[in-house]
Amino acid sequence: MKPILKLYRGYANEQELIVMGHVFKPTNRKDYDFLSRKFKNAKATINMFRIKTQANADVYLMHDNIRIHTKTLDDGYFKFCIPLSQKNYGWIEYEVSIVYKNQTIVCKENYNRPKEGDLGIISDIDDTFLVSYTKSPVKKIYHLLFKNVMKRKIFEDVVPHYQALSLAGRTNPNERNTFFYVSSSEWNLYRFIVKFTEIHQLPKAVLLLKDIKTSIKSFFWTGRGQKHNHKFEKIKHILEFYPNLKYVLLGDDTQEDARLYEAICKIFPLSIKAVYIRQTGSSQKAHITTILTNITTLNVKVCYFKNSAEAIEHSKAIGLIA
Repeated sequence: MKPILKLYRGYANEQELIVMGHVFKPTNRKDYDFLSRKFKNAKATINMFRIKTQANADVYLMHDNIRIHTKTLDDGYFKFCIPLSQKNYGWIEYEVSIVYKNQTIVCKENYNRPKEGDLGIISDIDDTFLVSYTKSPVKKIYHLLFKNVMKRKIFEDVVPHYQALSLAGRTNPNERNTFFYVSSSEWNLYRFIVKFTEIHQLPKAVLLLKDIKTSIKSFFWTGRGQKHNHKFEKIKHILEFYPNLKYVLLGDDTQEDARLYEAICKIFPLSIKAVYIRQTGSSQKAHITTILTNITTLNVKVCYFKNSAEAIEHSKAIGLIA
């Protein structure tokens, strides 16, 4: 058995490259099988939360023909933040390796480097585009356990809305705007989320998730706790990292998205073009409406919608998409 190296999509601006991943201890457990059904899927899902991370492991990034060395943190997570010299834009491949018993284990992934003037789209995941039943923890866990990625549902008309946002303002049909999927789900679910977005042809995005969990107990608390400070800090970091982008924020009314987005709009008054909040219940929530009304006073367009078709019409009406 060998250690397992997992890489995540990275991102870069004009001066800095950020790439990250985890190193896990050797295991004979099979990786998550996207086609497993019912109890096999439940077992595979639980196994994603029983993984054991490798602290202080040596990790190497190849960049500009230079081998850059770092070590994993206590939870097996590593992150390279290095000066960037190349001038390419879009999705660019990077390579990371570890060494085990004189054998080199290599993985490759991509990072995204947007051009100035691009639109940045930051979207929540659960109950924003992936039907997750966040309001019902029992139902949420049931779907995680017994519905494989092929059986999970996406909200109607999300895909054409996100694809239109991806192309908004583009003159070159081969270029796309920059997407970030920011969630309170843990890194354990990274492959599941990526596969789901690929199946439904959602725009390719950088994912920023919560610290990895390594126990069955923590599985039953997935996506909960810490009052979503993680999401606020991640979104704030994106806007600080790309100060010249204009942003669209998408979330839902099950948790704290509206409140977080309000705070972001207050801190970055020139950066946010529009905020979209999905209504998940039978009626709109008064406190969400109050928050969104306040956001409009900052010259930000808002849309509190039940169906994504409404969000599409709103985006057209404000000139965001064609």
